Amino acid sequence: MEIGIDSFAAIFADPETGKLPLPADRMAALLEEVEIADRVGLDVFGIGEHHRAEFLDSAPAIILAAAAARTSRIRLTSAVTVLSAADPVRVFQEFATLDLISRGRAEIVVGRGSFGEAFPLFGLDTRAYDDLFTEKLDLFLKLRDTTNVTWEGRFRPALTGQGVYPRPHQPRLPLWIGAGGTPQSFARAGRLGVPLMIAIIGGSFERFRPLVELYHESGRRAGRDPETLNVGVHAMGFVGESDVAARDTFYPGWAHLTATVGRERGWSAPTRQQFDAMAGPEGAFLVGDPETVAAKMLQASEVLGGVSRITFQMSTASLETAAMKRSIDLLGTDVAPIVRAAASQEPRKQKA
Repeated sequence: MEIGIDSFAAIFADPETGKLPLPADRMAALLEEVEIADRVGLDVFGIGEHHRAEFLDSAPAIILAAAAARTSRIRLTSAVTVLSAADPVRVFQEFATLDLISRGRAEIVVGRGSFGEAFPLFGLDTRAYDDLFTEKLDLFLKLRDTTNVTWEGRFRPALTGQGVYPRPHQPRLPLWIGAGGTPQSFARAGRLGVPLMIAIIGGSFERFRPLVELYHESGRRAGRDPETLNVGVHAMGFVGESDVAARDTFYPGWAHLTATVGRERGWSAPTRQQFDAMAGPEGAFLVGDPETVAAKMLQASEVLGGVSRITFQMSTASLETAAMKRSIDLLGTDVAPIVRAAASQEPRKQKA
């Protein structure tokens, strides 16, 4: 199982002073987080894409390129690229360039996005939400395989054999489809034979098992190679010295962001009791000390029928800079060895 981190480059005001950190300081801290992840042996670091005041990640390829220059082995991916609101040709060029800078460490996770700000920002109609993604994904997949593409669609001018450059360092740019909980998204990924990255940001892992089964069944019916049908999980997660310390550090930022989004979407304000339940044995939050987190990761993989990658969304703890760095360190030095030992059926120490 690959282990990594996803960041939305969150930037929150200090709850005591009400002051925001300087965006340049937050970006510098984010790049240091990627460096630490690379140093402690994590497999992947992802940068999201949002067009909101709470996040600094509207141009993920640029952040990833800066990270590529400061790292040597960690794979670098979007998490996710809102392909529906972008030009697939330009996105391909950006990530192919990232792949050259990183010497073959670039990946891309594409999705429709869970926020809608990108659509009016770029002059797109949200009523075409799914049609935009379907068409643009079709073009992007062709761009991966062919330098000179002939293609025609509704939302973008046709391509009539123009060359699309540069080409990536890797023979084929790795691509995942990001999905939340829509059955159609799982079925589409299976039909296309593309790896699936599931955003599980609440509830339980168990409720996604039928959707994962739909993904595999759709791939089987489409005649796809089962070896290409890999499942990844993006989950809220944070590692601390103890379960209590991890929860206390992660909760304030999570509560702030959840309340902010909740006001927009008509949700009730989150409570500490709800958070603790999701961080508990039955919930989908990977929050706790190293052994607690490792055990939940292994449980998630078992429940979902085998997971090839788990990435932690921990940027809601961004105000706690030292704790963020320590969490990344613990994930690489303490959690990853437990998970990898279990995957190779090596004995591991039990929690006292």
